Amino acid sequence: MGCGSCSSSKEGGKPGGCKSNGGCSTGGCNRLNVHDWLLNLPFSDPESNCKVIEVSFKQGSRKEFFRNASLQYFEKGDYVTVEGVSGFDVGEVSLTGELVRLQLKKKGVEEQSVEMKKILRRSSERDIETYQISKSREKEILARSRAIARQLNVQMKLSEVEIQADGKKGTFFYTADDRVDFRELIKMYAGDFKVKVEMRQIGIRQEAAKVGGIGSCGRELCCSTWLNDFKSVNTTAARYQNLSINQTKLSGQCGRLKCCLNYELDTYLDALQQFPDYAETLDTAMGTAQLIKKDIFKNLMWYILPNNTKHYPLTIVRVKEIKRLNQQGQKVDELQAVDILSGKQKEAEPAFVDLVGQISLKTLEKNDRRRRDQERSNRGPQQGGQGPRPQGPREQGPRPPQQNRGPQQGPRNQGPREQGPRQQGPRPQQNRGPQQEPRNQGPRPPQGPAPDTSKEN
Repeated sequence: MGCGSCSSSKEGGKPGGCKSNGGCSTGGCNRLNVHDWLLNLPFSDPESNCKVIEVSFKQGSRKEFFRNASLQYFEKGDYVTVEGVSGFDVGEVSLTGELVRLQLKKKGVEEQSVEMKKILRRSSERDIETYQISKSREKEILARSRAIARQLNVQMKLSEVEIQADGKKGTFFYTADDRVDFRELIKMYAGDFKVKVEMRQIGIRQEAAKVGGIGSCGRELCCSTWLNDFKSVNTTAARYQNLSINQTKLSGQCGRLKCCLNYELDTYLDALQQFPDYAETLDTAMGTAQLIKKDIFKNLMWYILPNNTKHYPLTIVRVKEIKRLNQQGQKVDELQAVDILSGKQKEAEPAFVDLVGQISLKTLEKNDRRRRDQERSNRGPQQGGQGPRPQGPREQGPRPPQQNRGPQQGPRNQGPREQGPRQQGPRPQQNRGPQQEPRNQGPRPPQGPAPDTSKEN
């Protein structure tokens, strides 16, 4: 058992989603749901436990209290058979335990009242089957009852029909602006539907709660999920909150002002206490400035001058000062508006503190330059696409490039040598860079097809 949006499981027909515990948030079994936060609280005296159980009907649209005379243990979500009008009715347990006493006190119901009806038993399969048959007739009866009301020209609107589980009583919920004479209507309803008719008038907000829906905030309506105490709402609440008086945006699905306009009204009233009173106009040399808005978040008051479309945000201290000068008969030359973008409001904001360390662009450029120099030094001399020149054992780094060597040359000691006296002493070396050392000082490591530098004997 559960709302139609849950998939049923094989265990007793209970929904597989929320387990009939009111957590599916579909507007069905979540309607007017209450979380029992005193459920697991231990009690020293079991006899002092509350013997009253709250039972919901019509998927939470109506709730009543029943006495548990049999002292059976019921959990939230169990279906019970209770006393009805000339019969019995089937409802779902919505609240048990100590939290029911708080609900009784809130709604002004006596716990020991003799008029309170009793719970007969836990619902059997036959009771649930009869309950489902009666509920399946509600849509057909609602459509037929609306047609009869239009036929008799009765000025009312039927919003919902609730049939008792045993099918002996039907409750018709309607809304009307004036008093309605439905004596003839009741006779036709009783004759066509074979039920005991009860006409119950509700307000426009209760009608929206029964129908349900999604509000402009994107969530389910408050009246259909948790709100059951409706308070009066007027446009003064919108003015205190600096909302535009747009009837379309401020109205809910019921056609009345939204109940959520009262939620933050007390917070705005507390914040507006520090703003000066009777500051709707300020006398200046350029004319009379009119107050258009109060910003409680930035503590600013916005004014506008005549024949000027510019808005002037002023601080509370500045407004009090101008008002004091006006009472002395003086007019200020300038309003001294606050610069929102680069004025005092930004100076009050906390500055960013870097706890790790400061990193500048110069440091990044210096590291980049050092990296490029290191790569250039590791690349070494380029000779026709060859790698770095092999170094001798005495050289500690790459040798400088050799100039005037031209393109890649072949082996130097190929072919016949000139005959003649050999020159004694070291041969002069030209264009060898800053290091002037003999070429054949020590063995050189082999690298590729190196030229033969050995001398012929």
